[in-house]
Amino acid sequence: MTTAAWHSQMFPPEGASAAEGIRNQLGRPELDLLTILVRESAQNSWDARTGETPVDYHLDLRVVSPAHAPAWRELLVRNVPAHEHLPLRQSISSPVIRVLTISDRGTTGLGGPTRADNAVVENHDFVSFIRNIGEPRDTELGGGTYGFGKGIFYLLSRPGTVLVHTRCRVDDGFETRLMGCALWKSYAEGEGLSGHRYTGRHWWGTHSSDGVVEPLIGDEADATAERLGLRGFGPEETGTTVVVIDPDLGEREIEHAGTYLAETIAWNLWPKMLADPADGIPPMRFSVQCDGITVPIPDPRETTPLDMFVTAHEAMRSNEDGKELWYNGHPRTKLGILGLEKRFLPPFTETPAAETAGIGSTVHHVCLMRTAELVVTYHAGPKPAAEYVSYAGVFRADVELDSTFASSEPPTHDAWNWQSLEGHQKRLVRMAFTRIKESIEGLIEIDGRVRTSSSEISLGAASRSFSDLVAGAWGIGGASDYRRAFKPVKPTPPAGTVHLSGDLYDSGGNGTGSPPKGETSPETGRSSGRPPRVEYLEAPYYEVRAGQVLLVQAFRVSALGVHRCSADLGVALAGTSSRETDPPRGADEPRIFGWEGPDGALHTDPTQTLEGGEDIWRVLIRPAPDTTTEIAVHAQREEALR
Repeated sequence: MTTAAWHSQMFPPEGASAAEGIRNQLGRPELDLLTILVRESAQNSWDARTGETPVDYHLDLRVVSPAHAPAWRELLVRNVPAHEHLPLRQSISSPVIRVLTISDRGTTGLGGPTRADNAVVENHDFVSFIRNIGEPRDTELGGGTYGFGKGIFYLLSRPGTVLVHTRCRVDDGFETRLMGCALWKSYAEGEGLSGHRYTGRHWWGTHSSDGVVEPLIGDEADATAERLGLRGFGPEETGTTVVVIDPDLGEREIEHAGTYLAETIAWNLWPKMLADPADGIPPMRFSVQCDGITVPIPDPRETTPLDMFVTAHEAMRSNEDGKELWYNGHPRTKLGILGLEKRFLPPFTETPAAETAGIGSTVHHVCLMRTAELVVTYHAGPKPAAEYVSYAGVFRADVELDSTFASSEPPTHDAWNWQSLEGHQKRLVRMAFTRIKESIEGLIEIDGRVRTSSSEISLGAASRSFSDLVAGAWGIGGASDYRRAFKPVKPTPPAGTVHLSGDLYDSGGNGTGSPPKGETSPETGRSSGRPPRVEYLEAPYYEVRAGQVLLVQAFRVSALGVHRCSADLGVALAGTSSRETDPPRGADEPRIFGWEGPDGALHTDPTQTLEGGEDIWRVLIRPAPDTTTEIAVHAQREEALR
C-alpha cells in the first residue's frame, strides 16, 4: 500500500517562483492549447529519443474506467489542498473522471537525480521536467530551447494537475518513477509572522525525512500505476506518460477533440511521418484514441494540401531541386535551404487544424523548420495572380545557424521573430525572410506552368499576360458570335484561359429575326439550310475529373432534330492573334476528354450525336501544357451528313 500524498511548497526565506509566474511563461499564445500540447509534447519526445528505434507517440483521450476510478479517488485526495488552493478534489470526485494521456516509447524516460540540488549535469531530465523552470536545452540541435513549454500540461488541466509516469535506465538496470505535480495559485495560511505563504506548486509522492517530496520508485510505482490504470512498460522499455487530469477541451465535443488532435498531428508533425531515405522507416509513429476508438491520422502524402509540402520537402532535400539561400554580407553566410512546389489547385475545404496552422482554402505558404525538422510555422507568402495557382515551400535553417533561429522563437516555438534579436543575428534571420520572398516571386512570375496529378497546364484564369487573347461576346441571351475574335467587348471569358469560336450567327445584327441557315423553323419544321446554332451557356472553367485537370464548356444546340457535334481545338499564343492546330514535334496538344450529357453520363467518342433543344451538354477538354486553349464547337444535322 502506497503512502503517497500531496505536499504543498512553502516559500523559502530566500524566495522562489510563484505558480502564477510559471503559468504565465507561455504568455498569450495565438495557438490554442491542444495545438500547443501536441507541438510541445512531441518536441519533448523527439529530443528524448534513444535513436535505436522510431519514437512511438500516443494520445489517449478517455474516461477513467469504473474499475480504476475508486483508486483515483482514494489515492489522489490524500492531503489534497482546499479547493480554493487547488481545485483537484472536484475533478476526481466527479462521476466521470476524464483524462488525456500523452505517452512516448523509444525515448530515454526522465532519468537522472530526483532532487534539484544534485550537481549531476549529464542527465537531469527528471528535475528539468518536474522541478525546474527555464533551464537551457541540453539536447544538441533539439527542437526545444527553454523549459517553459511544459507549462502547457498544467494550463490544459482544469485543476492544473498532472501525473508523470516514467521509466529510465539507471546504473543497475531500469527504474520506474511515478509522481504527481500541480501548478495553481500562490496563497497564504495564517497571518503575520505566524502564518506561511505557499508558492502554489504541489507534489504528490512520498515525503522524505528531510522534507523533500520524492516520486514513487520501482515496484511501488509499478503497482500504483497499475491500480490507476496507466499503461505499463515492457521489460526493457523506456519512456514517459504524462496524464493531464480533467483536460479543458474548450467548446469541442469529445469526438471532435479526438479528430482535431489527429489532424493537428498531421499539420504540425508531418515531417516525422515521412520515411527516412536511409532505411525507409519514419522517425516517429503516431496514434490517437478517443474513448477506446482509434482516430485515423491523415497521411500527409495523400492529404491536400499537405502533399504539396511533402513534395517541397523532398525538393528541399534534393541536391538538384533544393535552393541554398545566402546572406551576402560580411561574412557571407548560408542561411538554409529551400524547396518549392507549385501546382494547379482549386480551393479546398479547410479543416479546423489547418485553419489553426494559418492555412485557409488556398495555399501560398512556406513551412519553416530548424535542423530537428519540426514545424515552426507556415509563413504566408505573396498570393499568385492566377486564381488556381498554389505553391508550398519548406525552408530548413542551416545547422550552423540553428541556435540563432532558435533564439528568435517565443516559448511556444511557433514563430521566428527577428525583431527580438540584435546585431548580426537579427540581420541573418531577417534576410532569410527576404530570400524566401525573392524565391517565391521568381517561382510565380517566370511562367504560368504548374503541376497537376497527371499533366501540366497553363493557368491564365487571372493572368494579365494573356489578356490580349480574350474574345468578344456578341448577341443576346445565351447566344454569342465569336467570329469577331480578339475584340474586347464585355462580357468576356476568363482572361487567357480559353478562346471560344464557332459558326454562330449574329442574333441581333440581321434585323430579321430569321433562324440561321441549317436551323429548323418552328413554323415550317423545315431546315433553313444554315448551320445549326451552338450556344455557349457560360464561361469555360477548370474541374478535376478522374484525377485530371480538364476544361469544361457548357453548350446547347437550339435547333430541333438530331445533330452531330464536334469540337475544333487549337492553341492561341500569347501576344499574337495566331492559332495553331498542329503542334510542334514532341509537343502536347489539346484533346477531347469526353462529352457529358444532361443526365451526367460521360461519352468518350471524338464526336457526339445529340438531340437539339433545351438540353445542356458539356464538352471536356484536356488542355496542352503551357498554352491557351481555343475551343470551337460545331454542329451538323444528321440528315445533312447522309
